[in-house]
Amino acid sequence: RDVGEFVLTHPNMKIPTETKEFAINASNMRFWEKPVQRYVDECLAGKTGPRGKDFNMRWVASMVAEVHRILTRGGIFMYPKDTKDPAKAGKLRLLYEANPMAFIVEQAGGAATTGYQRILDINPEGLHQRVPVILGSKAEVDTVTGYHHEKAA
Repeated sequence: RDVGEFVLTHPNMKIPTETKEFAINASNMRFWEKPVQRYVDECLAGKTGPRGKDFNMRWVASMVAEVHRILTRGGIFMYPKDTKDPAKAGKLRLLYEANPMAFIVEQAGGAATTGYQRILDINPEGLHQRVPVILGSKAEVDTVTGYHHEKAA
């Protein structure tokens, strides 16, 4: 094959706008900000809760694997800001983890934020700068981001 050839397994890939799957490391729940706790509590409440539908929780602990699943069937991945290590704004690195995945997700119709702002709008301040990451199906990311803005208001 020519170096320029490639095979598209999913041409014009689009992430479903809504989802019933979320991925987060639940062992850190006690450290999350209130908007993330609210979102996860609502998902866990299922059909009888405010969201009115049952959600499945996933956690592979690999953002690349999570993004692959989100690209193929929808979902939301969250590695939110927490109080576990207050010196760090987040766990994932902006330049070589958050930005590339945010770009891919947005190209497929999804969204990617810190909870407060679009990841691709952040001006880097350092090579290893860390940021919170919330990305995936647009409606779900918008819901979590909205909860962050309610808190900030």
